Amino acid sequence: MGTGEAGVGVGTRTAEERQREIVRAARAGGSVDVTALADELGVAKETVRRDLRALEDHGLVRRTHGGAYPVESAGFETTLAFRSTSHVPEKRRVATAAAELLGDAETVFVDEGFTPQLIAEALPRDRPLTVVTASLPVAGALAGAGDTSVLLLGGRVRSGTLATVDHWTTRMLAGFVLDLAFIGANGISREHGLTTPDPAVSEVKAQAIRAARRTVFAGTHTKFGAVSFCRFAQIGSLEAIVTSTLLPAAEAHRYSLLGPQVIRV
Repeated sequence: MGTGEAGVGVGTRTAEERQREIVRAARAGGSVDVTALADELGVAKETVRRDLRALEDHGLVRRTHGGAYPVESAGFETTLAFRSTSHVPEKRRVATAAAELLGDAETVFVDEGFTPQLIAEALPRDRPLTVVTASLPVAGALAGAGDTSVLLLGGRVRSGTLATVDHWTTRMLAGFVLDLAFIGANGISREHGLTTPDPAVSEVKAQAIRAARRTVFAGTHTKFGAVSFCRFAQIGSLEAIVTSTLLPAAEAHRYSLLGPQVIRV
Protein backbone atom coordinates (compact mmCIF):
# COMPACT_ATOMS: atom_id res chain seq x y z
CA MET A 1 0.00 0.00 0.00
CA GLY A 2 1.35 3.44 -0.92
CA THR A 3 2.60 5.85 1.68
CA GLY A 4 3.39 8.93 -0.41
CA GLU A 5 0.56 11.43 -0.78
CA ALA A 6 -1.75 12.37 2.08
CA GLY A 7 -4.94 10.37 1.79
CA VAL A 8 -3.18 7.23 0.49
CA GLY A 9 -3.32 4.36 2.93
CA VAL A 10 -4.93 6.55 5.57
CA GLY A 11 -6.66 3.63 7.17
CA THR A 12 -3.32 2.09 8.15
CA ARG A 13 -1.69 5.20 9.64
CA THR A 14 -0.59 5.01 13.23
CA ALA A 15 -1.09 7.92 15.61
CA GLU A 16 2.62 8.71 15.32
CA GLU A 17 2.41 8.83 11.50
CA ARG A 18 -0.66 11.08 11.63
CA GLN A 19 1.02 13.40 14.07
CA ARG A 20 4.15 13.68 11.93
CA GLU A 21 1.95 14.57 8.97
CA ILE A 22 0.08 17.17 11.02
CA VAL A 23 3.36 18.82 12.12
CA ARG A 24 4.60 18.86 8.51
CA ALA A 25 1.35 20.45 7.34
CA ALA A 26 1.40 23.05 10.14
CA ARG A 27 4.98 24.06 9.37
CA ALA A 28 4.35 24.21 5.63
CA GLY A 29 1.15 26.25 5.85
CA GLY A 30 1.60 28.13 9.12
CA SER A 31 -1.52 26.56 10.65
CA VAL A 32 -3.87 23.59 10.32
CA ASP A 33 -7.63 23.19 10.55
CA VAL A 34 -9.27 20.27 12.38
CA THR A 35 -11.96 19.71 9.75
CA ALA A 36 -9.54 19.83 6.84
CA LEU A 37 -7.13 17.47 8.61
CA ALA A 38 -9.91 15.01 9.38
CA ASP A 39 -10.88 14.93 5.69
CA GLU A 40 -7.29 14.66 4.50
CA LEU A 41 -6.28 11.96 6.97
CA GLY A 42 -9.55 10.06 6.73
CA VAL A 43 -10.22 10.06 10.46
CA ALA A 44 -12.77 11.57 12.83
CA LYS A 45 -12.39 15.15 14.03
CA GLU A 46 -12.02 13.92 17.61
CA THR A 47 -9.06 11.79 16.50
CA VAL A 48 -7.42 14.90 15.07
CA ARG A 49 -8.15 16.80 18.28
CA ARG A 50 -6.48 14.02 20.31
CA ASP A 51 -3.47 14.20 17.99
CA LEU A 52 -3.28 17.96 18.43
CA ARG A 53 -3.48 17.63 22.21
CA ALA A 54 -0.60 15.14 22.11
CA LEU A 55 1.45 17.41 19.86
CA GLU A 56 0.77 20.38 22.14
CA ASP A 57 1.89 18.32 25.16
CA HIS A 58 5.18 17.73 23.31
CA GLY A 59 5.56 21.44 22.53
CA LEU A 60 5.24 21.05 18.75
CA VAL A 61 1.99 22.94 18.15
CA ARG A 62 -0.26 25.37 19.98
CA ARG A 63 -3.97 24.64 19.70
CA THR A 64 -6.47 27.31 18.69
CA HIS A 65 -10.23 27.24 18.25
CA GLY A 66 -10.71 24.79 15.40
CA GLY A 67 -7.05 24.16 14.65
CA ALA A 68 -3.43 24.72 15.63
CA TYR A 69 -0.23 26.47 14.57
CA PRO A 70 3.39 25.27 14.83
CA VAL A 71 5.66 26.19 17.72
CA GLU A 72 9.23 27.06 16.86
CA SER A 73 11.77 24.88 18.64
CA ALA A 74 15.42 23.93 18.66
CA GLY A 75 14.91 21.91 15.49
CA PHE A 76 12.50 24.20 13.68
CA GLU A 77 12.54 27.91 13.00
CA THR A 78 10.34 29.74 10.51
CA THR A 79 12.00 31.87 7.85
CA LEU A 80 11.70 35.63 7.59
CA ALA A 81 9.74 35.13 4.35
CA PHE A 82 7.12 33.08 6.22
CA ARG A 83 6.97 35.52 9.12
CA SER A 84 6.22 38.35 6.71
CA THR A 85 2.97 36.59 5.74
CA SER A 86 1.83 35.43 9.19
CA HIS A 87 -0.33 37.54 11.58
CA VAL A 88 0.67 40.67 9.65
CA PRO A 89 -2.10 43.06 10.86
CA GLU A 90 -1.40 42.09 14.47
CA LYS A 91 2.35 42.55 13.97
CA ARG A 92 1.81 46.02 12.48
CA ARG A 93 -0.28 47.13 15.47
CA VAL A 94 2.31 45.78 17.88
CA ALA A 95 5.20 47.37 15.98
CA THR A 96 3.54 50.78 15.86
CA ALA A 97 2.85 50.71 19.60
CA ALA A 98 6.42 49.58 20.33
CA ALA A 99 7.92 52.38 18.25
CA GLU A 100 5.93 54.87 20.32
CA LEU A 101 8.01 53.83 23.36
CA LEU A 102 11.12 55.39 21.80
CA GLY A 103 10.95 58.35 24.17
CA ASP A 104 14.11 60.47 24.06
CA ALA A 105 16.34 57.56 22.97
CA GLU A 106 19.02 58.51 20.46
CA THR A 107 20.75 55.14 20.04
CA VAL A 108 18.57 52.11 19.40
CA PHE A 109 19.14 48.41 18.75
CA VAL A 110 16.57 46.79 16.45
CA ASP A 111 16.52 43.00 16.50
CA GLU A 112 16.21 40.59 13.59
CA GLY A 113 12.75 39.38 12.52
CA PHE A 114 9.69 40.74 10.78
CA THR A 115 8.09 42.53 13.75
CA PRO A 116 11.34 44.39 14.56
CA GLN A 117 11.55 45.31 10.87
CA LEU A 118 8.08 46.84 11.15
CA ILE A 119 9.23 48.69 14.30
CA ALA A 120 12.15 50.11 12.33
CA GLU A 121 9.81 51.33 9.61
CA ALA A 122 7.60 53.00 12.25
CA LEU A 123 10.44 54.95 13.90
CA PRO A 124 10.34 58.74 13.43
CA ARG A 125 12.33 60.15 10.52
CA ASP A 126 12.31 63.79 11.64
CA ARG A 127 14.92 63.59 14.40
CA PRO A 128 18.52 62.33 14.68
CA LEU A 129 18.57 58.62 15.50
CA THR A 130 21.30 55.98 15.39
CA VAL A 131 20.03 52.45 14.77
CA VAL A 132 22.27 49.44 15.43
CA THR A 133 21.08 46.15 13.94
CA ALA A 134 22.20 42.68 12.92
CA SER A 135 19.35 42.50 10.40
CA LEU A 136 20.02 43.19 6.71
CA PRO A 137 16.31 43.91 6.03
CA VAL A 138 16.18 46.42 8.92
CA ALA A 139 19.33 48.14 7.67
CA GLY A 140 17.90 48.26 4.15
CA ALA A 141 14.59 49.68 5.36
CA LEU A 142 16.31 52.51 7.21
CA ALA A 143 19.20 53.30 4.87
CA GLY A 144 18.82 56.88 3.68
CA ALA A 145 15.81 57.48 5.95
CA GLY A 146 15.83 61.11 7.05
CA ASP A 147 18.20 61.79 9.93
CA THR A 148 18.62 58.09 10.74
CA SER A 149 22.15 56.72 10.87
CA VAL A 150 22.39 52.93 10.48
CA LEU A 151 25.14 50.73 11.87
CA LEU A 152 24.97 47.17 10.52
CA LEU A 153 26.74 44.63 12.70
CA GLY A 154 29.14 42.37 10.83
CA GLY A 155 29.23 38.59 11.06
CA ARG A 156 27.96 35.38 9.51
CA VAL A 157 24.63 35.91 7.75
CA ARG A 158 21.94 33.34 8.54
CA SER A 159 20.03 32.50 5.37
CA GLY A 160 16.62 32.08 6.97
CA THR A 161 16.53 35.43 8.78
CA LEU A 162 19.14 37.48 6.86
CA ALA A 163 20.77 38.52 10.12
CA THR A 164 24.35 38.37 11.34
CA VAL A 165 25.60 36.27 14.26
CA ASP A 166 28.75 34.88 15.90
CA HIS A 167 31.66 36.57 17.67
CA TRP A 168 32.08 39.36 15.13
CA THR A 169 28.51 40.53 15.86
CA THR A 170 28.64 40.22 19.64
CA ARG A 171 32.10 41.83 19.81
CA MET A 172 30.82 44.95 18.03
CA LEU A 173 27.77 45.08 20.29
CA ALA A 174 29.91 44.80 23.41
CA GLY A 175 31.53 48.14 22.59
CA PHE A 176 28.27 50.11 22.65
CA VAL A 177 26.07 51.73 25.26
CA LEU A 178 22.58 51.92 23.79
CA ASP A 179 19.57 53.86 25.01
CA LEU A 180 16.99 51.27 23.96
CA ALA A 181 16.80 47.74 22.53
CA PHE A 182 13.77 46.46 20.64
CA ILE A 183 13.97 42.69 21.09
CA GLY A 184 12.06 39.81 19.54
CA ALA A 185 11.95 36.15 20.56
CA ASN A 186 10.64 32.82 19.36
CA GLY A 187 9.03 32.24 22.72
CA ILE A 188 8.26 34.10 25.95
CA SER A 189 7.09 32.42 29.12
CA ARG A 190 6.88 33.42 32.76
CA GLU A 191 8.88 30.37 33.80
CA HIS A 192 11.66 30.38 31.20
CA GLY A 193 11.77 34.01 30.03
CA LEU A 194 12.70 34.86 26.44
CA THR A 195 13.96 32.01 24.28
CA THR A 196 15.15 31.33 20.74
CA PRO A 197 16.21 28.11 18.96
CA ASP A 198 19.75 29.08 17.86
CA PRO A 199 22.59 29.59 20.40
CA ALA A 200 24.34 32.11 18.13
CA VAL A 201 21.19 34.21 17.84
CA SER A 202 20.63 33.91 21.59
CA GLU A 203 24.06 35.41 22.31
CA VAL A 204 23.44 38.40 20.00
CA LYS A 205 20.13 39.12 21.73
CA ALA A 206 21.67 38.72 25.19
CA GLN A 207 24.52 41.07 24.29
CA ALA A 208 22.09 43.68 22.94
CA ILE A 209 20.16 43.59 26.21
CA ARG A 210 23.39 43.94 28.21
CA ALA A 211 24.34 46.96 26.09
CA ALA A 212 20.97 48.71 26.45
CA ARG A 213 19.68 50.90 29.25
CA ARG A 214 16.07 49.96 28.37
CA THR A 215 14.67 46.84 26.67
CA VAL A 216 11.27 46.44 25.01
CA PHE A 217 9.96 43.07 23.83
CA ALA A 218 7.44 43.17 20.99
CA GLY A 219 5.63 40.09 19.71
CA THR A 220 2.30 38.56 18.78
CA HIS A 221 0.13 36.61 21.21
CA THR A 222 1.38 33.34 19.65
CA LYS A 223 4.79 33.83 21.29
CA PHE A 224 3.43 33.61 24.82
CA GLY A 225 3.83 30.30 26.58
CA ALA A 226 6.13 29.01 23.83
CA VAL A 227 9.61 27.84 24.85
CA SER A 228 12.62 27.34 22.59
CA PHE A 229 16.08 25.89 23.22
CA CYS A 230 18.14 28.89 24.34
CA ARG A 231 17.16 31.35 27.07
CA PHE A 232 18.64 34.83 26.69
CA ALA A 233 16.65 37.03 29.11
CA GLN A 234 14.33 36.94 32.09
CA ILE A 235 11.01 38.76 32.07
CA GLY A 236 12.23 41.09 34.80
CA SER A 237 14.95 42.50 32.52
CA LEU A 238 12.29 44.07 30.28
CA GLU A 239 10.95 47.58 30.70
CA ALA A 240 7.89 46.79 28.58
CA ILE A 241 6.15 44.01 26.69
CA VAL A 242 4.09 45.02 23.67
CA THR A 243 1.61 42.53 22.24
CA SER A 244 -2.00 42.43 21.07
CA THR A 245 -5.33 42.11 22.81
CA LEU A 246 -5.40 38.48 21.64
CA LEU A 247 -3.26 37.81 24.72
CA PRO A 248 -5.85 37.54 27.54
CA ALA A 249 -5.79 40.40 30.03
CA ALA A 250 -5.38 37.99 32.95
CA GLU A 251 -2.26 36.49 31.38
CA ALA A 252 -0.87 39.94 30.59
CA HIS A 253 -1.33 40.84 34.26
CA ARG A 254 0.67 37.78 35.33
CA TYR A 255 3.59 38.97 33.19
CA SER A 256 3.32 42.50 34.58
CA LEU A 257 3.74 41.13 38.11
CA LEU A 258 7.28 40.11 37.07
CA GLY A 259 8.23 43.73 36.41
CA PRO A 260 7.56 45.02 32.89
CA GLN A 261 4.71 47.20 31.75
CA VAL A 262 2.49 45.10 29.46
CA ILE A 263 0.82 46.96 26.60
CA ARG A 264 -1.93 45.24 24.60
CA VAL A 265 -3.05 46.82 21.33
